[in-house]
Amino acid sequence: MPVSPVTTPDAVRVPGFYGWKLVAALWWLDLLNMGLPLYCSSVINAYMLQRIPMERSTFGLGYTLVNFFVGVPSALIALVILRRGVRMTLVLGATLIGAGALWMAQIASTPGQYLAGFGVIIGSGVGFGTVMPISTAITRWFARYRGRALAIALTAWGVAGFLGAPLLNRFLEHNGGDFRAAWRIVAAASAVSALVAWFFVVERPEDLGQTPDGDAPEPQRNALIVGGAGRPRTVAWAPRDAYRTTAYWLILVGAVACQFPSFFFTAHGILHLRLSGLGAADAAWAMGLYTLGGLGGRILGGVLVDRIAERYAFMAGLSFYMIGTVLALRIQAPAGQGSPVLWIADAAALCYGAGMGSAFICLNTITGNYYGSAAFPRLNGTMMMLSGLLCAPAGVIAGKLFDASRSYTPAFLLNLVLCAAGLAALFFARRPDALARDAGTQEMLAG
Repeated sequence: MPVSPVTTPDAVRVPGFYGWKLVAALWWLDLLNMGLPLYCSSVINAYMLQRIPMERSTFGLGYTLVNFFVGVPSALIALVILRRGVRMTLVLGATLIGAGALWMAQIASTPGQYLAGFGVIIGSGVGFGTVMPISTAITRWFARYRGRALAIALTAWGVAGFLGAPLLNRFLEHNGGDFRAAWRIVAAASAVSALVAWFFVVERPEDLGQTPDGDAPEPQRNALIVGGAGRPRTVAWAPRDAYRTTAYWLILVGAVACQFPSFFFTAHGILHLRLSGLGAADAAWAMGLYTLGGLGGRILGGVLVDRIAERYAFMAGLSFYMIGTVLALRIQAPAGQGSPVLWIADAAALCYGAGMGSAFICLNTITGNYYGSAAFPRLNGTMMMLSGLLCAPAGVIAGKLFDASRSYTPAFLLNLVLCAAGLAALFFARRPDALARDAGTQEMLAG
């Protein structure tokens, strides 16, 4: 049976709505569990590559494994959430990140050890410690403001990347490129993360005698009130019925278009920029802008998904990827034919960040909005597992395409094709309310 930290809803009451305080705690967890170990790792691992030589495809395989272990075990992560709660899942994630960071700091000295520590251990920690438990908590605590709350909670990785990537680069320049010292910083941050999760995460508003969004209780209120102003209040799908809807599988196509380009750019963005002629500092700054773009994109996605049809907000996010890809191809000039234009590189990184940020918020909001909060952990877990299987190879695929052509152009063109497919699929991914009524699997709320 699912376990909550507080088992009697009326046992503890706190003044004011706790949901926004929870968002603040989840923001810190996103910063410590994703921003540092994943988005700042592109800087750390670029220095590691100088100490542990390996082919680009092997280097990219590390990020492929990270993405695999973030996404593919999502069904297992959902089970842990349902049985042990969001708080314990977040603590487990922080513990795994700490163990992986110490492995990288103390043990990793071969490509295989890099793959095990970064790809497997840290990847698993990021999976258990970020998106799935955070989005589940937000889905339970918020309904009308779900998109905005999720966007705020998941902007912290952007702050970590924007500020942390250049600072880590400066730190590594001054300490002679000792990547192990940087991983010790990540290990210490993971211990702080576990403490934040333990003391500040509360499973459900009912555990504190509250209701979603802090609204007054209503006799017929369900745990979910979908959408913003003007949206129908609809709920409650059984997972088996949701899997039968066409919309669910069209959203999966959008999920692939959302994640594959991001996984590629996180792994190879700095290498592409350096290959284009940028110096280490300029490339690190561009990657900082990538995370800054993700921060702004998540806020934009959160606002849009609460105000317009979810699929259109999702499509708007994917459009940024296409703009960023066109810009990224422009800075890849042949050697000896001019210097790279820094503003184009920065604009490409910003667009990639905005695409990833806004589309990802819509991806993690649309499933809850379409099918309800009760089924969300299982449905989102399946979605992340399948998209993880399909997108995890992005780093190694891009690496192999580069090794074959000595250029990242084929990988960027692949991103264009995937984004176009995602836009087409989402256009037809209409909310399946009518099907739910016909099947008798959805409850209708008052109002």
